[in-house]
Amino acid sequence: MKIHQTDFSNQSVTKSIMYSSFPLIVAELVNLLYSQVDRIYISHMEGVGAVALTGVGLCLPIISLISAFARLYGSNGGGPLCAIELGKGNNEEAEKYLSASFSLTIITGIIITIVVFVFCEPILYLFGASEQTFPYAESYLMIYALGSVPVLVSLTLTPFINALGYSSIGMIGVVIGAGANIILDPVFIFLLDFGVRGAAIATVISQVLSAVFAVVFLRSRNLPIKLRFTRLEGRRVSKICLLGTSGFTMGATNSIVQLVCNKCAAIWGGDLYVGVMTILNSIREIFSTPINGFSGGASPVMSYNYGKGDGKRVLQSSNVLLVMMLVYTGAIWALLYLFPLPFIHLFTSDVILMNATQHALQVYFFGFIFMSFHMTGQQTFVALGYAKQAVFFSLFRKVIIVVPLTIILPYFIGVDGVVMAEPISNVIGGIATYTAVRMVVFSRLKKEISLQNQ
Repeated sequence: MKIHQTDFSNQSVTKSIMYSSFPLIVAELVNLLYSQVDRIYISHMEGVGAVALTGVGLCLPIISLISAFARLYGSNGGGPLCAIELGKGNNEEAEKYLSASFSLTIITGIIITIVVFVFCEPILYLFGASEQTFPYAESYLMIYALGSVPVLVSLTLTPFINALGYSSIGMIGVVIGAGANIILDPVFIFLLDFGVRGAAIATVISQVLSAVFAVVFLRSRNLPIKLRFTRLEGRRVSKICLLGTSGFTMGATNSIVQLVCNKCAAIWGGDLYVGVMTILNSIREIFSTPINGFSGGASPVMSYNYGKGDGKRVLQSSNVLLVMMLVYTGAIWALLYLFPLPFIHLFTSDVILMNATQHALQVYFFGFIFMSFHMTGQQTFVALGYAKQAVFFSLFRKVIIVVPLTIILPYFIGVDGVVMAEPISNVIGGIATYTAVRMVVFSRLKKEISLQNQ
């Protein structure tokens, strides 16, 4: 069977992004499905579902922080740099970025495992655990930490597969892991009666399968670049980490925001509102996933053509990405505002928790459409290697806007203030980021195009 490879330089921009995005969206949705399956199964554990779900919810910001390292080395760091070098025709340098990112991932995964094992208890209490929820959170996190290396390897290598134009292969790797997790979850949770620990075990096994698939593909096929085990060089490591800091910041600040939200929710609404925040974050993950797919599909198209010196296709790619985002986020905003209960019911059947979550969900997703401007601007900065701007706007929306507002607003409007910070940041952050990318990147590329046409 012939595997489809996207032609970033000759196909129409829209087709290139669609061909790249569709497998990524499928992969992201399937990947999300098996992470949500954990929570759905856990929430229906007899007698302890609500408490167990809240316990696992406390692990989510920590898991987001762990996953942020994959953005640092992969999708926002080494991945775009690799694609730019491929566009230049410099395959040797592209291969070195791949190998360096892989080595950094292995080292980081080992360190994370050790840190979690040593400091698990203080970390979980820092993130809002109570005596009631701590046993469930600890059971899940300790086992998940054992899988830090394969989790990071599978997440880090997929953007390199996409940069080569084989997004369908990246999708297959994710589907293999997801399928295994969906099958293993009920076996470990219910049949073997491992409960929360069973969900974590199933997740780790599935990530091992995805990681092995990615490594084998990048080492065995006749590709222009191949995964090799080489020593790290300071220059490449610094370039990967500098550009990837924007993605890491987004992931890490998501963890910080969830920490602050959980703390403030516990203060202003108790464990009930920690449960509300868990459900809100779960629903946000569901509907943010296609956004990540669109961004991931457009990124190698922009990076490759930027390396090739085709500014016109770079501009077209960014504009197409924005249109796709606007259509999608507008539809989701309307859907959640009009029909919130079916999505809430996926995660709880507790009437009190459902009622508290319904209003919070409508507030939380207000202005979701403005995420289009932030994500398009941010992805354009990353894809073209604008590290400073990418890092700044990552920090701007979450750290400068969301965190202070999450702490301050509840003093004026109660627990609603915990969730209202998110839509405010979407509007302000989206407008600011996209305005900056138009002024900094678009103006420069238009001048280069004008000079080429003279």
